[in-house]
Amino acid sequence: MVQRYIHNPIIRPQDVKPSRPDFEVICVFNAGVAKLGDEVILLLRIAERPINQNSDIHIAPVYDVEKAAIIKKSFNTDEPGCDFSDSRWIRTPSTNYITSISHLRVARSRDGINFEIEETPSVSPANIYEVYGIEDARITSIDNTFYISYSAISDLGITSYLASTKDFIKFQRHGVIFHPDNKDVEIFPEKINGRYYALNRPSMSHFGKMDIWISESPDLISWGNHRHLAGAREGYWDNGRIGGSAVPFRVKEGWLEIYHGATKDDKYCLGAMLLDPEQPWKVIARSEKPIMEPVEDYEINGFFGNVIFTCGVIYENDVVKVYYGAADTHMCYAEIPIEDIMTSLGLK
Repeated sequence: MVQRYIHNPIIRPQDVKPSRPDFEVICVFNAGVAKLGDEVILLLRIAERPINQNSDIHIAPVYDVEKAAIIKKSFNTDEPGCDFSDSRWIRTPSTNYITSISHLRVARSRDGINFEIEETPSVSPANIYEVYGIEDARITSIDNTFYISYSAISDLGITSYLASTKDFIKFQRHGVIFHPDNKDVEIFPEKINGRYYALNRPSMSHFGKMDIWISESPDLISWGNHRHLAGAREGYWDNGRIGGSAVPFRVKEGWLEIYHGATKDDKYCLGAMLLDPEQPWKVIARSEKPIMEPVEDYEINGFFGNVIFTCGVIYENDVVKVYYGAADTHMCYAEIPIEDIMTSLGLK
């Protein structure tokens, strides 16, 4: 049974200081999660947009590589060939722009509920792959180093980028590890038979669907031997698209992956998938029903409603502690007993 924190959301946009005075924070969500000593670390996705009081102007924030700064591109409402019908986008004849831009920011907590949020970005757009922002970090701890995979957005496409840190103060970038368009990368926290593994979600332009794949690597940088792992299922809660969410973690039966699935009308829920302990490209069991779905007002209504989406969980004391984005607006917290998840997989 899912036990939501009674005072959800735990972090709201108004709790976050904008990165600059002419911007406003509109969303704080989809945080990567880690334990560092006795602290819980959230690497929050902070979405900001320029403050705009002129209804005849539409503004897109963009990282300018030459200036090494985020600039504001303005478009008049009557600009020929432009589409402003979706507030999230500015579509021009040559390029599509996003009306907000995301960065990653650290928040720390001793109790896992009350977080101190840093006042400045921890990882910001900084290269040609991140012109439209960086999103949805997943954090994997290996040998005292935290490896962070995140989506880098630009007019080159959506690539999967790798960074690392030991203290969540200093961060090192390692480059693009999956070419466009690919996202939802979760790196397993240990080698399996001498190889690293990662889940990922390529986007298919013609024939395929948005499914989960698994890839392997000798060094966390070069990835290959890509294999299809699991796809959307007609007649189920995940019939639209699926993707990995949390970093897989060990249970006695194998690797447990908390993943997200969407219906064809974009209702996002969470489910579970059990992978073979030695051959993680083999699915042992999968949720026939979601283990968590949007039911609360803060999950149904928001920037993009009817969404529960996680980028990280903590598994301890037989409880899965889920930090999740609700309606693409807030950060929330819930707990699910591991026994209930295994029961949903038909294994209890």
